[in-house]
Amino acid sequence: MAAASAVPVLNAAVDPVPGDVRIGVASYSFREFSRSLCIKGTKALNTPYLCIKEFHALYRSTPQELDKAKADFQKAGLTLTGGGTVYMLKDDMADIKTYFEYAKRLGMPMMNIGATAKSLPMIEKTLKDYDIQIAVHNHGPEDKHFPAPSDALKLMKDMDPRMGVCIDVGHTTRTGKNVLEEIQAAGPRLLDMHIKDLSDLMNRDSQVDVGDGQMPVVAIFKQLKKMNYKGIVHLEYEINADNPLPGMQKSFAYMRGVNAALRA
Repeated sequence: MAAASAVPVLNAAVDPVPGDVRIGVASYSFREFSRSLCIKGTKALNTPYLCIKEFHALYRSTPQELDKAKADFQKAGLTLTGGGTVYMLKDDMADIKTYFEYAKRLGMPMMNIGATAKSLPMIEKTLKDYDIQIAVHNHGPEDKHFPAPSDALKLMKDMDPRMGVCIDVGHTTRTGKNVLEEIQAAGPRLLDMHIKDLSDLMNRDSQVDVGDGQMPVVAIFKQLKKMNYKGIVHLEYEINADNPLPGMQKSFAYMRGVNAALRA
């Protein structure tokens, strides 16, 4: 925690250049830290975009506690782009509704979710009462429901356009799917992205700083620009949990360099 608080915090986020792929933080990266240190760390990365994991605003919170969390993020100048992964695995409308109420209270425009073929239609029905986007997050070969984005997309073809996917590029490559083809196939249903890099695209334990591995980051950003992607690419940094900021700063520097190179 000391390492996180020691990083200098800038007062203003870097404004994205029009046409650049916007980059933000998945707060799972700060899972070992309090909400206040998560906020400090995100500000140190000079981005306003934060997708929060439950660590930083608990589901069991009272409405007043969620109001406090929302105010903390707003006071820091951060934009809550979404939350998750939120697991909606029960075919139970009352259970599903509790998560939508949670997202509504925090002012989230979107939830990244874990779901099943049975719960998806129930989630779609609930979405219409809340106008909150739903992005199914794929979790690779271990995921019994949606290992790759295309596994979710084929069930969504006739669903509400606010139903889509959050493509986790690391989990996607581990399924053996071509990540660029999966991104292209998602089209307008690509609502969010979690980015990471792997030294071995089939090995979940080979994560490295973005730019140091085999992930085709430049090609991914090119594809997103070609598609006129309007969402955020959130860094989900799953290594060095006790001191993630140095690697996250390096990853952000690399991605900003890719954006700069693609402006030419």
